[in-house]
Amino acid sequence: MKVTEIRVKLNNAPQDRLRGFCSITLDSSFVVRDIKIIDGPHGLFVAMPSRKVMGHCPTCRGKNPISAKFCNHCGGRLEEQRPVLSEASRRKLHCDIAHPINAACRALVQDSILQAYQEELTRSQSPDYVAPRDEDMDAGDYDAAQH
Repeated sequence: MKVTEIRVKLNNAPQDRLRGFCSITLDSSFVVRDIKIIDGPHGLFVAMPSRKVMGHCPTCRGKNPISAKFCNHCGGRLEEQRPVLSEASRRKLHCDIAHPINAACRALVQDSILQAYQEELTRSQSPDYVAPRDEDMDAGDYDAAQH
């Protein structure tokens, strides 16, 4: 597997731990978007895109975040949802949409993204720097009209 493209958008809120978002293209064939670059207690790391763990309302069967107390659809009170536990025995509120399967792949992806982040950070110091627009974050040559 080869990382063929990385697009980074910096976060302009310096007090925030979220340093930016990126999209990554693998083998010019597969794109993963909305990867977060975070400044954690032990330095920068990447967080894969995730979604909230959902549960169903017993009354209307509408989907709601597992931590919700009231249904977003019918407004009814939700029963205490059975917590989903992660490996660290903490309540799991989010689950990854895409993620590396092994440590070698994770290191390749993270190292590539952090290098691209540092390069974008350096470019951002230039007086003629123009930040990428949101529509520029769609990595690859995907043409929605063809699909």
